[in-house]
Amino acid sequence: MDSTHINKNFKVEGMTCASCASSLESYIGAQKGVFKVSANYANKTAKIEFDQSIISEEKLDKAAKDIGYSLLLGSDSMNQEKAELNEIKGLNLLKKKLIFASIFTIPVFIISMFMMGVLPYENYIMWVLSTPVLVWSGKSFFINTFKRLKHGSTNMDTLVALSTGVAYVFSVFTTLNPHYFHSQGLHAHVYFESAVVIITLILLGKYLEERAKNKTSSAIKGLMSLQAKEVCVIRNGEEIILKPEDVIKGDLVLVKPGERIPIDGKVKKGESFVDESMITGESIPMKKEKGELVFAGTVNQKGSLRILVEKASGNTLLAQIIHLVQNAQNDKPPIQKLADKVSGIFVPIVISISIVAFSVWYFVGPEPSFTPALLSLITVLIIACPCALGLATPTALMVGIGKAAENGILIKNAEALEIAHKVNELILDKTGTITEGKPRVTDVILAESNALSQAILSIESQSEHPLAEAISSYYFDLGIEKIEPDYFESITGEGAKGKVNGRTYYIGNEKLMKENNLSISDDVKSNYKLLTEQAKTVVFVADEKSVLGLIAIADQVKQSSKKAIEKLTSMGIEITMLTGDNEETAAAIAKEVGITNFKAKVLPQEKGEYIKELQNKGKIVAMSGDGINDSHALAQADLGIAMGSGTDIAMESAGVTLMHSDLEQIARMVQLSKNTMSTIRQNLFWAFIYNIIGIPLAAGVLYPFNGFLLNPMIAGGAMAMSSVSVVANSLRLKNKNL
Repeated sequence: MDSTHINKNFKVEGMTCASCASSLESYIGAQKGVFKVSANYANKTAKIEFDQSIISEEKLDKAAKDIGYSLLLGSDSMNQEKAELNEIKGLNLLKKKLIFASIFTIPVFIISMFMMGVLPYENYIMWVLSTPVLVWSGKSFFINTFKRLKHGSTNMDTLVALSTGVAYVFSVFTTLNPHYFHSQGLHAHVYFESAVVIITLILLGKYLEERAKNKTSSAIKGLMSLQAKEVCVIRNGEEIILKPEDVIKGDLVLVKPGERIPIDGKVKKGESFVDESMITGESIPMKKEKGELVFAGTVNQKGSLRILVEKASGNTLLAQIIHLVQNAQNDKPPIQKLADKVSGIFVPIVISISIVAFSVWYFVGPEPSFTPALLSLITVLIIACPCALGLATPTALMVGIGKAAENGILIKNAEALEIAHKVNELILDKTGTITEGKPRVTDVILAESNALSQAILSIESQSEHPLAEAISSYYFDLGIEKIEPDYFESITGEGAKGKVNGRTYYIGNEKLMKENNLSISDDVKSNYKLLTEQAKTVVFVADEKSVLGLIAIADQVKQSSKKAIEKLTSMGIEITMLTGDNEETAAAIAKEVGITNFKAKVLPQEKGEYIKELQNKGKIVAMSGDGINDSHALAQADLGIAMGSGTDIAMESAGVTLMHSDLEQIARMVQLSKNTMSTIRQNLFWAFIYNIIGIPLAAGVLYPFNGFLLNPMIAGGAMAMSSVSVVANSLRLKNKNL
């Protein structure tokens, strides 16, 4: 690819529905110099591949503005801030419009349904109350419709604008000229309530959708926050503070205890333990000494390190993960709502039927032909109002998401709920997902003695090693009292030596025992072999003469994991475990929970690649994890499921968060998805059945046979009944078992 061939992600403003993405793709994709456009309505982004020698970013933005959208130009960080600010402003404005519309809609609805003929000048009162709703709360529907009509396309906004606009204009005409209908022996009925109720309900649906999508960029923000803002570099013997982009390969970087490592490199001087769980998912911090590799974003725990820089800030492993997450999110197709798909066909059909009905009545119908012609046109449009269509998905989602929250399942967006019931492949991380994610003492094979327990606690509490912390916690929980040891020595890479109450103890690995010529009995050797085969880390405890026993430490499997995996498998979902841990540990955990397919020593980017391979084979893949190392895989998967005990970044990358960190919740979520999608399909049936039956009746197809002509009031009632059916059906979800 030459230097003028660019592939860039842009934040997009002005996308109001799923079909906006396809409009943007088709229009910008037709511009000279543009090779490919992939717009994502969920993230409000567009990935554009173009030749900048032919078309500039400014011209791309101008093309977007021609059809009502805008591309944010400039640096990624600046655009991120602009987009977030605009999203917050947009959501607040939508909320204000919804509240404003509701205030005026409620009295119009009450007057129309319960007080007709009671108030003087009631039509004028409803006119006054309805006008602000259309002029301010609903103006975006009319503006978007006008822009789309200029390019020959329609969507839900078109149907909303057309139905409410015709209802409003007809009602105004009737209010000003009631005698016109009275002279024909007809009742001068108005439809102000239809216009304002439709707008209010559609605004409610849009508000709920926008609120759900509001945090789609938080995962990238969270990952970027791990990148250091300043780096302490040693040059010519002096410590200087630089920005990460000013650090070059070959620089020497100083990282103090508790600081996040700012760059990828190799330890030049110093020793420490580094928490690399954000990269490997492994809960136990890794010891780092001269020659060891370290990565940006990981946390230096105990000692100071001097690191020789091997990669520039833009090429670190963390930067690669950020890039992979961005691409995975932007490569996802736009959320395609069934209502938006249908409206592309439904709107032109409804308009055509209303025009045909008007024409037939006007030219063929009985005199005075204009009146029944106009009424049939209005009746067709009124009965085709998308009131129930606008409620079909949001009401089911509201109940379904609420039901999920009651069960400790937080669903971030509708797409996650839509896709869950289709999943046939589940990828599980090991640490923190199948296991608890914290090293704990699992076995203590020692002669019970308070003095020995006190000695072990007193020595191990002096050590900085993570395994020593696990042992200390175990004895603290037993209520053992710690005392100050007479002597303590940390032996690097082997363990610790200490003297308590005049007696010397050795606590560490097998190498420490052999170097001090401490005898190991056959029973201890047998137990050691058994525990290591179970992939546990084994610590020897000895006095001056011999080994007294063993302490085994492991990241324990959650109690519910095995049962959950059995349940998911019975639902027809294939399960694979991916972990950055070693082969022996992975095999032991997989065997314990009943997983036959697993991969060990898997890097973060390899998890995403594995998922992509499955997707290319036609699999619908869900990924469950809890660490930053899982964020790319969570974004790449068709459905990302984060454990509530995990990192915020994992949760933001995922569409679902399990607050109980229990794998059984995944099975419940899949069942909930099935129930919710079934309800949505039923809702759409009820939303359209009235149109399928009512539109032909409204057009007057039965009139030649039996003289029946659908009254506009009945049309309005049918529309209302369809809404009632949809809401009532959605509420049934509350009573379904998971």
